[in-house]
Amino acid sequence: MTDVPLPYEPILRHVGAVADRLGLEAYAVGGAVRDALLGRATTDLDFVSIGSGSGIALAKAVAKDTGVRTAYIYENFGTAAVRLPAKQAEGEPLVLEFVGARTESYRTDSRKPIVEEGTLDDDQRRRDFTVNALAVALNADRFGELIDPFGGLADLAAGRLRTPLDPAETFEDDPLRMLRAARFAAQLGFSIDEAALDAMRVQAERIGIVSQERITEELQKIMASPRPSEGWRILFETGLLLHLVPELADLAGVDNVGGHQHKDNFYHTLGVLTNLVDAQRAAGLADDEGRAEDRMLWLRWAALLHDIAKPDTKRFLPGTGWTFHGHEDRGARRHVPSLFRRLKLPLGEPLTYVRELVRLHHRPVALVDDDVTDSAVRRLLFEAGDRVDDLMLLVRADITSKNERRKRRYLAGFDRVEAKMREVEEKDHLRAFQPPVDGHEIMEALGVGEGIAVGILKTWIREAILDGELPNEHDPAFAYMLAHKDEALRRAALFDTMMQRLQGPERAATGAIKETLFTGDIPADHDAAVALLMDVKNDALAARESANV
Repeated sequence: MTDVPLPYEPILRHVGAVADRLGLEAYAVGGAVRDALLGRATTDLDFVSIGSGSGIALAKAVAKDTGVRTAYIYENFGTAAVRLPAKQAEGEPLVLEFVGARTESYRTDSRKPIVEEGTLDDDQRRRDFTVNALAVALNADRFGELIDPFGGLADLAAGRLRTPLDPAETFEDDPLRMLRAARFAAQLGFSIDEAALDAMRVQAERIGIVSQERITEELQKIMASPRPSEGWRILFETGLLLHLVPELADLAGVDNVGGHQHKDNFYHTLGVLTNLVDAQRAAGLADDEGRAEDRMLWLRWAALLHDIAKPDTKRFLPGTGWTFHGHEDRGARRHVPSLFRRLKLPLGEPLTYVRELVRLHHRPVALVDDDVTDSAVRRLLFEAGDRVDDLMLLVRADITSKNERRKRRYLAGFDRVEAKMREVEEKDHLRAFQPPVDGHEIMEALGVGEGIAVGILKTWIREAILDGELPNEHDPAFAYMLAHKDEALRRAALFDTMMQRLQGPERAATGAIKETLFTGDIPADHDAAVALLMDVKNDALAARESANV
């Protein structure tokens, strides 16, 4: 018998007692046993019982004994779960998952496993890694006995991920296990056995039969782990990344023209991610081991994707070298939304957050000069809003140069930028900017309803504040609105004139016309103004037609 320091021992003894009453063999298995031996916390306990239907029967009996309902029952798979509230689980809610011992395999082209009744040995064989194949007996006459048929204890001590069976067979049965290898390496700091790595390289393409939801769950766990860069490195070096996020794999490699070469943007990205995790830990934004959740998790996604459009924008200019102009805008506008949709990541605030940080991640770099203007700082504060502190964490992490002098120069520049931000913010209060004169007040002053005149004035007031022409205060902004209302109304009338003239497909030019009326110089003469806007329409339609050719 091996002395395993079992977590939640009263609960485990209770499950064992219920199993005894039902005449079943029951075992704690998998991650809970592994984490108990590593001294890691767990919020899930997995149980295996022997016999057809025994997992569901044991779950129902435990639920009845504890006075809670069985949360989920999956008859086809013989599994069930019980959720214990905090008061019954030593202060934290706890999920108990039950399954009857089984074998599980996949057809070559199927995402759904074939499940059959099995023995404890069968159940341990189907586990992904030896460290997850450990089981502890729960019946009273054997309570605490460790069953380790595949050397999981030795692998645990060595920090090694090794499959119970031949890795080719293990990954053939469930290709998701290849992602789990990368995830456990990132979570636990373990190395992957060479035979398993070789099998992952051979079977990488097979990951395509796994549902996107299961894949993304593993990717999220990698991102939340203490060492996410290690997980992504493994995915890249085994070839899995080509089948998961090929845009990231495309960042790898170095081009050389006449002795001029750029950095490897994939490994640079991993360096940024590592720097960010270290910064989060130092700032108390991740736990002591580096695990992150909520907003800090999405900041890691922003770090991973910040250079995603560099392959699209890579150019070599004689006399200048390699450039990636516009990669931040293209990444935010095109790649980030596309990846979020394909990976089935949340399309609400997380997507908006990541897009904005990717879009803005070069802006602070342009502000490191000593003569940076208040206006430039105001605009960054306005655009970043409450995300500005996270943005500065990201841009600091983006400094991966091995040249310590250069690194210190950039970081000192960011110190100056942040000092300037504090100074401007204290004066202008732009972090959560709200217009000092709102739309309703403008409509009342102009005697109009919602429309383009209101939008023009709100934009002009905002720009005047950002340029330092106006204080961010109501009375000066209201006076500014009154001074410019006639011009706004004139431009709104021009917009109405143009909308009456545009026919059918010509309305595709509406955005260009509106932008010109908001920001352009418009002749005072009505006919000249209309002629200018007609030229804008024609240019916009020609550009649209050219882009569609």
